Amino acid sequence: MFDLLVNAEGGLTTAGYAVCIVVGVVLFIVALFFAGKKSGKKKMSTKQLVFCAMAMALAFVTSYMKIFKLPWGGSVTLCSMLFIVLVGNWYGVQTGILVGLSYGLLQFIQEPYVLSFFQVCCDYVLAFAALGVAGFFAKSKNGLLKGYIAAVLARGAFHSLGGYLYWMDYMPDNFPQSLKSIYPIAYNYSFLLAEAVMTVVIISVPAVAKGLSRVKQTALD
Repeated sequence: MFDLLVNAEGGLTTAGYAVCIVVGVVLFIVALFFAGKKSGKKKMSTKQLVFCAMAMALAFVTSYMKIFKLPWGGSVTLCSMLFIVLVGNWYGVQTGILVGLSYGLLQFIQEPYVLSFFQVCCDYVLAFAALGVAGFFAKSKNGLLKGYIAAVLARGAFHSLGGYLYWMDYMPDNFPQSLKSIYPIAYNYSFLLAEAVMTVVIISVPAVAKGLSRVKQTALD
């Protein structure tokens, strides 16, 4: 079954793409269904569901706008993580995680690489779902800024775990053993923190912060 879905280079076969698209659509519908429950009682409005879909679409589009790309995966994009973080900031942790999970599947379809099931979970599903932790800070002062930083750190933790467990096996034999536990952390946080610094600077601009505050108010009305 694995050989049917994944080719020798670690990418997806035609069947693999088909299965991922079907699974992605199903999970996105399920995510929106569960995200539609607010406080366990009140369902989200159609407008709120549309805001989630729009945020995920914007994240996906801006993920193609790469400022630079690292040789073994990872890139600095035009604030693509911010849009998933916004969902968590607007609608809470549960919704943020579910939308992040759906976005992770889109990322997998966009640039798939498969070493194992758990590696895919670390690099795509769990890493992007972790962006939803921004919702924990939604009601605190400077909640968007705090939530964004926490989300980036959480995403990096899963990428680093996947890097340590799987990708380090592909390093040259002369790679220093003492660096094997440090290198995945340094590598993954290098591009994540670079994008984070750029994004934090942008959202800290008074005009941008005011605009995002108005968007949040619109999303919650």
